[in-house]
Amino acid sequence: MLESVVNALRLPDLRQRILFTLAMLLLFRLIAHIPVPNIDPTALESLRLALQGNQLAQLLNIFAGGALQNLSVAAMGVYPYITAQIILQLLVPLIPALEELRKEGEQGRMRLNRITFYLTIPMALLQAYGQTLTLDRSLGTGQTLFQTPFDIVNNFFPTFTILASMLAGTMLLVWLGEQIQERGIGNGISMIIFAGIVAGLPGLIIQAFTTVELGGLEQAIGLIAFLIIALGTIIGIVLMHEGQRRIPVQYAKRVRGNRVYGGQSSHIPLKVNMAGMIPLIFAQSIIIFPGTIASYGCPEQVAPPDASVLKQIACFTFQTFSPQYGSGTLVYSIALFVLVYFFTYFYTKVIFDQQNIPDTLQRNGGFIPGIRPGKRTEEYLDQVVSRITRVGALFLGTVAILPFITQQLTGVPIGLGATALLIVVGVAVDTMRQLEAQLVMRNYEGFINR
Repeated sequence: MLESVVNALRLPDLRQRILFTLAMLLLFRLIAHIPVPNIDPTALESLRLALQGNQLAQLLNIFAGGALQNLSVAAMGVYPYITAQIILQLLVPLIPALEELRKEGEQGRMRLNRITFYLTIPMALLQAYGQTLTLDRSLGTGQTLFQTPFDIVNNFFPTFTILASMLAGTMLLVWLGEQIQERGIGNGISMIIFAGIVAGLPGLIIQAFTTVELGGLEQAIGLIAFLIIALGTIIGIVLMHEGQRRIPVQYAKRVRGNRVYGGQSSHIPLKVNMAGMIPLIFAQSIIIFPGTIASYGCPEQVAPPDASVLKQIACFTFQTFSPQYGSGTLVYSIALFVLVYFFTYFYTKVIFDQQNIPDTLQRNGGFIPGIRPGKRTEEYLDQVVSRITRVGALFLGTVAILPFITQQLTGVPIGLGATALLIVVGVAVDTMRQLEAQLVMRNYEGFINR
């Protein structure tokens, strides 16, 4: 592998791509430390202490590379853009105009990307408002993160300045991701998320050892168990990421003049985890809505004895759907597992139908041995995809709730979840494969196939 790295750095164009990617990721890390306007430094330190007891906030903070606890302009990361992409992908089969754009090739893809950018703006503003308001209220009654109260009605311009800066930070990160996609190595947006997660690993390691020092032998045993579970999770993620069902395909022979075309055998690689990390992100985005909406009606997070019925309902909803509360962890975990399982099936179905594999096979004279072309091929592929997706959905659902299970088993309150591991391992493997493809094109031996 070291030899492959040296070979990659020897090639001028490949070396330039690697250095450009590293430069863009370094710029992202600098942006992650730029705070939003009007912030109170003293209250910011209180926010960091408040986030330590909230596992969901820790997970979001890891995805943002620490930008959440710094309340940076990049506190939302690229997730509004990802959410906009998911929504647009779900709308394409439902809206004929969008379906026509998808069929127009490169020009249609560019117009869909432009629509995604437009959709990102309102998504980012809504997420920025809800996220900042939740963080502001997490400090408790009488405290605020800002020098002037965060209130869109009574303090419109200071509040709008904060939201606009967070929107600008998100769009800047999306632009950096596009530059990596065009001039660097790897998927740009995924590399931004990858860099944010990796940047938070040193802090998690320090937190783990600090916990062991304070907890003694029991915490040390829990940390060892946590590391074993994490290693097993990484192995499972790699196996699931690389796992696929290969459907054999035979192409009929066609004679044109004196030449014979076709007749070769191939296969259709159907991945076990065809949906990737999208169901996890989408499910987590939806499941925080009940608690976020309920927090508006229950700023204290705990209903006082003389509270009204509506306020008691709001506080009960907030605690039920908030994993930092003991009763909410079980409800949150079950709901998250069900949502991830459902969205894995749904998103896989949408992605697979858009590929239109049966018609493509029929147009090119291909067929699956023992299966009639056309409708029967479509039904057969749907059955196979449904079976392997069942395994992928169970795996992703388990990955989603594994942080809560691990904390209950080991007692180690570390915010690194299996979702973060899934992203890190997936992006690392995909990036290595891209580098390998570049090396193989230049007659060098790759990273993986050695």
